[in-house]
Amino acid sequence: MKRIVKKVAVLGSGVMGSRIACHFANIGMEVLLLDMVPKELLPVEEAKGLTLESMTVRNRIVNLSLDTAVKSNPAPLFSKTFIKRITTGNFDDDMSKIAEADWVIEVVVERLDIKKTVFDQVEQFRKAGTLITSNTSGIPIHLMAEGRSEDFKQHFCGTHFFNPPRYLELLEIIPTSFTHQEVIDFLVHFGDKMLGKTVVLCKDTPAFIGNRIGVYSMLALTHLVEQMGLSVEEVDKYTGPAMGHPKSATFRTADVVGLDTLVNVAKGLVENVRDDEAKGVFQLPAFITKMVENKWLGEKTKKGFYEKVKATDGSSEILSLDLKTLEYGPQHKIKSDTMEATKGVEDIRKRMQVYAQGHDKAGELFRAMHYPLFEYVSKRVPEITDDFFRIDDAMRAGFGWEIGPFEVWDALGVRDTVAKIKDELKRLPGQEGKVAQWVLDMLAAGHESFYKIENGVRHYYDISSKSYKPIPGAEDRIVLDHVRETKTIWKNSGVSIIDLGDGIINCEFHTKMNTIGGDVIEGIHKAIDLAEKEYRGLVISNDGKNFSAGANIGMIFMMAVEQDFDELDTAVRTFQNTAMRIRYSAIPVVVAPFQLTLGGGCEFSMHADFVQLHAETYMGLVEFGVGVIPGGGGSKEFALRASDEYKADQIVQNTLKDRFLTIGQAKVSTSAVEAYELGYLQAGKYSITMNRARLLADAKVKALELADAGYVQPAPRKDIKVLGNQGLGIVYVGASSMRAGNFISDHDKKISEKLGWVMCGGNLSAPTEVSEQYLLDLERKAFVELCAEKKTLERIQHMLTKGKPLRN
Repeated sequence: MKRIVKKVAVLGSGVMGSRIACHFANIGMEVLLLDMVPKELLPVEEAKGLTLESMTVRNRIVNLSLDTAVKSNPAPLFSKTFIKRITTGNFDDDMSKIAEADWVIEVVVERLDIKKTVFDQVEQFRKAGTLITSNTSGIPIHLMAEGRSEDFKQHFCGTHFFNPPRYLELLEIIPTSFTHQEVIDFLVHFGDKMLGKTVVLCKDTPAFIGNRIGVYSMLALTHLVEQMGLSVEEVDKYTGPAMGHPKSATFRTADVVGLDTLVNVAKGLVENVRDDEAKGVFQLPAFITKMVENKWLGEKTKKGFYEKVKATDGSSEILSLDLKTLEYGPQHKIKSDTMEATKGVEDIRKRMQVYAQGHDKAGELFRAMHYPLFEYVSKRVPEITDDFFRIDDAMRAGFGWEIGPFEVWDALGVRDTVAKIKDELKRLPGQEGKVAQWVLDMLAAGHESFYKIENGVRHYYDISSKSYKPIPGAEDRIVLDHVRETKTIWKNSGVSIIDLGDGIINCEFHTKMNTIGGDVIEGIHKAIDLAEKEYRGLVISNDGKNFSAGANIGMIFMMAVEQDFDELDTAVRTFQNTAMRIRYSAIPVVVAPFQLTLGGGCEFSMHADFVQLHAETYMGLVEFGVGVIPGGGGSKEFALRASDEYKADQIVQNTLKDRFLTIGQAKVSTSAVEAYELGYLQAGKYSITMNRARLLADAKVKALELADAGYVQPAPRKDIKVLGNQGLGIVYVGASSMRAGNFISDHDKKISEKLGWVMCGGNLSAPTEVSEQYLLDLERKAFVELCAEKKTLERIQHMLTKGKPLRN
């Protein structure tokens, strides 16, 4: 059956409902968002003479919820304009409108009786064949399906989004025995390609997969804290990014999520996991019970494991909770030989090995938390899933782990670790150091790992067939980690050029933060050389956390400090030439950015034949923050694009102003959509990939499309119309008024004037057509002159040492 979803109805507009509605609006859906009718008037409504029958009152709950969501940070919408795609209403007046929807998602309060009441209404109006799902974090799906019509049950399942729905990648799909396979297949496909989710198919068991393992892991730590006498700061230091977990680590995460939320899930598990050998882990330690009694729930109550206080001098300090005395005090600096040893170990799997060998508290905690975790997850198969890789997927996508528990186990060596699990002295309630039998059977059969790579495709050990099978969907994706070893055709210290097959190669950066220095520049030129001689097209992308943080400003700083301006001029010229080579090569070049795409990374994207970018791309020309203008072609490119937007032979001055301010205010997009709105992308020359895991494959397809269409090398532009002195006057007046109002510093004024000088084409008496090279020469001259300024050096040094811009 071919199923098309054009309109979605979301029932319930709370924190999750409103944000789920926003994410469907992000992908172009028409959304109907409904909630309850208020039972009482607010004083302000009474003062206006409104009644409970007034429509503004009847839709107050849903409208207020949506307004709060749209104003929240991080933003749930790719663009604020997308709110037009959402229509609001209420259950009493508008439930009949769900008959127009192709998918109805229930997101009301987590109470089975209330959900069933809503489903009674849904049954009255829902058309046969419409998808109907519930966003629940733990209510058994089969209980919600009880008493429903046959068609309802066939098209019903759980869809558990994680909060915030736009940003957290996990979507759990929980079918019942009645759910049609076609419905399951569609939701898995739609969640993956359209919503950009890591879709994890779950059994209908308590807390499903993500929360079952995630809450176990977090509560296990709370028991270990008591056994090992660890402080809050120690736990968060040891279990953060170094361990491949989020920066918020353990207790900061609990404060953000809310201790009450954690406790509610734990209580539900205690009640419902009667056959779980480790259910005692879900029993709350005394200090958490006391914190809940005191309403120390985290950020929502202003204190939890941490408390932010103000000193008498007005400065802020974050105190930590002493878990023995339950008193707040100053945080202590944590030192650890194991943590020091992990520094500089970029490969997360090798870092896990360093942790496991540690002899201090960090190493001891790593073993004490992971060995019982390995035992626990092995025994959850086949209870919560038949396929163990789904547990890893859930922990990566829902809890921000770099690698999941079975992947960590692989990194440590499965066979060696089984013996260590048995010998681990620290025990958690109900656990005895014995892994599930299927793991022992796997090892007995000579299979030494849970995963392996074959022909660039990741395989997992399938328990039922006792053989390795491709992870579903892996064939449609390209993971550089899986092909780098066998498909690299050239490399240096900062770049690997990898054959993606079908005549397309990829240029991968692997410097720190993927910054662009001489090695990356050399690699890009080499990739284009190779592609022009032997291949059909080039993709520029990588598997890092960010596409690129821009040029290596440390290198620029050294040349500027040494006042080697000739060398600096040459370096900038080389950077510009690289951007121009990307644009004017004999083969199509597709850049595939994601996450941070700043400075030079943005400039390279702006010069590509096509940009295939991830939805979560934060793109910007941020050079103003370090006291210079974009010098790798970005300033030139905005002048060119303003020229292309002339109307009736007149420059659209507002366009020039907008482009100028985008650079001058160092605006960074909050999404791929906003990158287009800010002018970093051009209509018809970009496309958005929702699922990051599909980005490289999508970019390869686009490169092949351009090659198949008969790609022709374009000619450099010589028809760029600039304003000259006419535009400079506007820029100088604007900069002077901003300085007079104390909105910018003297140095900001100087940078603004330099940028205006470039974008207006310099000292020209009248609007004139110029070439790209003319503007690049102006851009480079302005960049080098600004690098000679003392204030610029101060800003660059501040950025290098503090990691943030300095306004001076």
